[in-house]
Amino acid sequence: MDVRNARYSVGSRRIFDGLDLTVARGSITAVMGPSGTGKTTLLRLLTGQVRPEAGTVTVLGQDVVALRRPELFALRRRMGVLFQHGALLTDLDVFENVAFPVRENTRLPEPVLRRLVLMKLEAVGLRGAEKLMPQELSGGMARRVALARAIVMDPEILIYDEPFVGLDPISMGIVVRLIKRLNDALGITSIVVSHDVAEVGSIADYSYLLAGGRAVAGGTTAELNASAEPAVRQFMQGSAEGPVSFHYPAADYHQALLDGADLAGALR
Repeated sequence: MDVRNARYSVGSRRIFDGLDLTVARGSITAVMGPSGTGKTTLLRLLTGQVRPEAGTVTVLGQDVVALRRPELFALRRRMGVLFQHGALLTDLDVFENVAFPVRENTRLPEPVLRRLVLMKLEAVGLRGAEKLMPQELSGGMARRVALARAIVMDPEILIYDEPFVGLDPISMGIVVRLIKRLNDALGITSIVVSHDVAEVGSIADYSYLLAGGRAVAGGTTAELNASAEPAVRQFMQGSAEGPVSFHYPAADYHQALLDGADLAGALR
């Protein structure tokens, strides 16, 4: 999987300005960075939901930008996605949530479908929860059901969009282990988008750090921790001080308060 010199904007805001990264087959690759640096947008590029203004996006040997709709849908069937908040279908129970992609894309006999779904639920430790509704699940359980749904079609690529958000330490530890175990057992390629340095760093074979529309650094967790690059050190150490600003670009604050305001009149 390769992204080369990708450029993408939303309105006047440039999200990517020459983004380059490579994901090795069979690896767990982390994509990290502060909020607003385009991590989720990168996933949309990889799945063909949006197209770059320039550059190339190659997934499983195919140029995503050049694919027609049927070809793009066929490519997506080779990929699984764990959405940021699980995105379970609230009117379906756990079993039917996991079965949904299979029912939509295949015509498997019901006994075969049932065995397949139960196998995936067993893999995430929730076979006994098959009849529960999404509102009956804890946050960690819902995330694991969503993971079972993501792997039910045996994808070649598995994408995780912020898989640790909102999880307690125990649930987070379970999800971290599941990502590693599933990657090793199924031989798939995993992309984990996250800003949780410790958790994703413990399982990633290689990590990229996004900032300023580019991948400003790449390497193992140890290499990123040892980096002398200010932006890398700021993110890895969770420091408020550094080149990555907390504030969205804006005009001078004091001038903005004074412009167009009749303070004397307002105080009368």
